[in-house]
Amino acid sequence: MQLNAPLDMHLHLRDGEMLENIATASAHTFSGAIIMPNLVPPVTTKEEVLAYKNRILAAIGDEKFTPYMTLFFNPNYTKEFLASVKNEITAVKLYPAGITTNSEGGVSGFDVEELRPALEALSDLNIPLCVHGETNGFVMDREAEFVTIYEKLATAFPKLKIIMEHITTKESVTALDRFENLYATITIHHLLITLDDVAGGMLKPHLFCKPIAKRPEDRDALLNVALKAHPKVMFGSDSAPHPKHAKEACGCAAGVFTAPIALQLLAELFENHHASIDNLQNFISNNAQTIYGVTPLQKTVILEKKPFMVPLDYHGVVPMYAGEKIAYSIKEVTHT
Repeated sequence: MQLNAPLDMHLHLRDGEMLENIATASAHTFSGAIIMPNLVPPVTTKEEVLAYKNRILAAIGDEKFTPYMTLFFNPNYTKEFLASVKNEITAVKLYPAGITTNSEGGVSGFDVEELRPALEALSDLNIPLCVHGETNGFVMDREAEFVTIYEKLATAFPKLKIIMEHITTKESVTALDRFENLYATITIHHLLITLDDVAGGMLKPHLFCKPIAKRPEDRDALLNVALKAHPKVMFGSDSAPHPKHAKEACGCAAGVFTAPIALQLLAELFENHHASIDNLQNFISNNAQTIYGVTPLQKTVILEKKPFMVPLDYHGVVPMYAGEKIAYSIKEVTHT
C-alpha cells in the first residue's frame, strides 16, 4: 500500500527533551504537520514561532518534514500584527481557557463582539482558525454543547475558515454540512475506540484524552465521513506525548501518543472497512492540501501487510497499543 505526502493536521511535539525524543516519530513518515502552540508559555509572537520552528527542525535532524506553525489565539491580536506574522504561520489555534493541556491562557468567553477584531482580521488575511471545541459542561456533552458556538462563529464570520479540531461526536459531523466555512480533523484513536475502551473495565490511562472518546454512535458518525473521505475532513492525529509517570498517575494527563503507528493503524482501519486506498489518500493528505492550500514535500510511504509489535515505550512515552501486534508495518519511506 502506497501513501503519498501524508499530512498530520493536528500534532503536539512539545519542547525540550520531549521534542528531541519524539519529533522523528512523526517526521519520518509524514511530509508535514500542523504544530500545536500550547507550550509553556504558549507561542504568541513571531519571534516565538520562528524559535520553536528552528527547535523542531533541529530535533528532526535529516528527516524531510515541514512544521506548519501556529499561534496561540489572543483576542487582542491586531490585523497589523497578524499580517506581520502571516508568512510564518499556517493557522491560529483557539483554546477555551483551562479546557485541556496548557490552555490556561485561552478564551474565557465567546462573546462575538469581543472576539470580532481578531477574528475579522484572520478572515481578511485568510488565516484559518483551529478550535478546540469543548465547553466546561459535563464531560460527555462538552463537544456537543460547543456546536452552538461553532454555529455562532461560522455565521458571524462567514469567510473565516474554521477547523473543528479532533471532533468526536455525531453533532459535530452534522455541523460540517450546515456551514460552508466549517471543516474538521479526526484522530485515529477516535475512529477506533469508545469510552468503554477507556474505562469500561480496568482504566486504560494511555487511551485517556480530551475530548474524551464518546459513544459507539459517535464513532460510527466519524467513521462514515472519514472512510468516505468527506472533502471537509482530514486526518489530525492529536498525538500528544506525556511521560509514562504523568499518564500512570493520580491526575492522569490527557493525551494519546499515536505518532509512530498512525499510518499503520489507518491502513488497517480502511482495509477492515473495505474503504478504497483513494479515500485513504484523500483523508491523509489531499483534503488537507485543498483546505489549507499547502503544497507538501514529496514523500512516499510504502506499508506492507506484516505484523508490527508496538514497542512498550518510545523514550519513556507509552504509545497506543503498546506491546500489542498491529497488522501493518512501514516497509519504506522515500522522498524527493
